[in-house]
Amino acid sequence: MFDCSLAPAGGGRSISWTGHVKMMASTQPFLSGAISKTINMPEESTIDDISQAYILSWKMGLKAVAVYRDNSKRSQPLSAAGQQKDEKNAEAAASAADPLQRELFPRAQREKMPAERASVTHKFSIGGHEGYITVGMYEDNRPGEIFIKMSKEGSTLSGIMDGLALTISLGLQYGVPLKVFVDKLLNTRFEPSGITANPNIRFVSSVLDYIARWLGGRFISSDYLKLNGEHTAAAPASAPVVQASSAAPAMTEAMRLAPPLTNPQSSKPRDAHEGAPTCSECGMLMVPNGACYKCENCGSTSGCS
Repeated sequence: MFDCSLAPAGGGRSISWTGHVKMMASTQPFLSGAISKTINMPEESTIDDISQAYILSWKMGLKAVAVYRDNSKRSQPLSAAGQQKDEKNAEAAASAADPLQRELFPRAQREKMPAERASVTHKFSIGGHEGYITVGMYEDNRPGEIFIKMSKEGSTLSGIMDGLALTISLGLQYGVPLKVFVDKLLNTRFEPSGITANPNIRFVSSVLDYIARWLGGRFISSDYLKLNGEHTAAAPASAPVVQASSAAPAMTEAMRLAPPLTNPQSSKPRDAHEGAPTCSECGMLMVPNGACYKCENCGSTSGCS
């Protein structure tokens, strides 16, 4: 009962390849599919032996069979004990020659932050979850460290944000461009998500998406801000124009009694995403565009031109 398909070192007993076929044939009637079992044949097996293995398997009713001849590959999971020891010794010697740790960027030097540095703190709110982003800057106003503080201490999200801030800070001090982090974190999707209190970033798909868009808009380019944020920022400016024009002499009594006009686009970001599907390209929520939907982030549509 302890015999194997290969003879052990110093022993001569093993199960022949015909025994493998017979064992599978005794089990095949109780199975609806094929058996994932390999017929292990010795190294001295001939082409005729392999052919007979397939023919015998067919005659005994096997649905499928796989044949492997010993040492037919350069490396294999099972081999003779002496040969296995030799390979392990060779691998151990090769690994000992390599250093335990190598620097990926040997010329990279960490640019530590000065003892006193300017910083900017930004408060955000996403779906009722509040937090703070503090960015420490070098003397040339380059970001060098980031702190992310969530309102709920001890939560899983708070711990993840602390680890993310530490990772980004070390990357910035070792010369990794901020744009690399921003582009990677952009459009990540998980809860909490939804409407934000920032008029320039009205809707985000996650906390990381908000952090990436704010960092990109603050230190790289305003293109990282949401497109519908421009409509929201322009809405307050349109109200004084309507009120000022109401005092014109040519204004009729009906127009003066009418309520002030509001920008219809200002309420669009709050209601446009309700029930909308996600974009197949970037993962953001789409907005209605006629009979279809359009992504304001990447410009793709749900099928309409």
